[in-house]
Amino acid sequence: MTKKNQIQLFNDRKVRTVWDSDKEEWYFSVVDVVGVLTDSDNPRRYLSDLKRKLKKEGSEVYENIVQLKLKSADGKMRLTDVATTEQMFRLIQSIPSPKAEPFKQWMAQVAANRIDQMQDPELSIEQAVCDYRRLGYSEEWINQRIRSIETRKMLTDEWKRGGVKDWQYATLTDIVTKQWSDMTTKEYKQHKRLRKESLRDNMTNIELALNMLAEASTTEISKQRNPKTFSQHTNVARSGGDVAKAARNELESRLGHSVISSDKSSDYLMGAESPRPIERK
Repeated sequence: MTKKNQIQLFNDRKVRTVWDSDKEEWYFSVVDVVGVLTDSDNPRRYLSDLKRKLKKEGSEVYENIVQLKLKSADGKMRLTDVATTEQMFRLIQSIPSPKAEPFKQWMAQVAANRIDQMQDPELSIEQAVCDYRRLGYSEEWINQRIRSIETRKMLTDEWKRGGVKDWQYATLTDIVTKQWSDMTTKEYKQHKRLRKESLRDNMTNIELALNMLAEASTTEISKQRNPKTFSQHTNVARSGGDVAKAARNELESRLGHSVISSDKSSDYLMGAESPRPIERK
């Protein structure tokens, strides 16, 4: 199962969700939904009491609930009860709340939006733009970020054409990144004090531009050389990274300082929550 964790908003309340690309279905955090519907100070206790009540009544509504890892308040990934849209609809019937019907309509809309986005990729881009605006990014940065998503897609398509396996993308990405930034992706994230956050979502305009140049150059060089082996692909990745490294060196020589920033987006997005990954395949 390919899983993508996302935070959805219902009336400014966060609901953690997971998209299962194989089943093409959303999973909703049960405790988050309970918190939204009940406004309880302790939704976990409410949920625990609800479980006992349902079990005593012989209800099977909780029988097929599964657990998936979601990011908790302390930033750690923890196993959490999640339910499909259909399961949540059934569970909501057991929770007396004036928000029940509006919430069910919201859940149905979340599911419908995802289906629409799968049919029309442009809608996914529009959603990404809205998400970035809500988080406080500038229009200039957003435009750059959207272009970087397209550039990344062109590179992975080229790797796929050249026979590179999905699990090898990370290795090649590390090579490209290290070649122009002198850091692997992991080292770059550590430099910015990131944990689960997206590295690209925390790059400055210049960093994004250099990364795009490295990936676009790798794509074009690959098309020209047509590598057949993984070793040949790694050489192409280094060559693509070298193009951006030369541009970086030239810019830094004129500026007199490094353009690699240790800042992460929460350092300069006033009042914004820590950004989540909004990576598009």
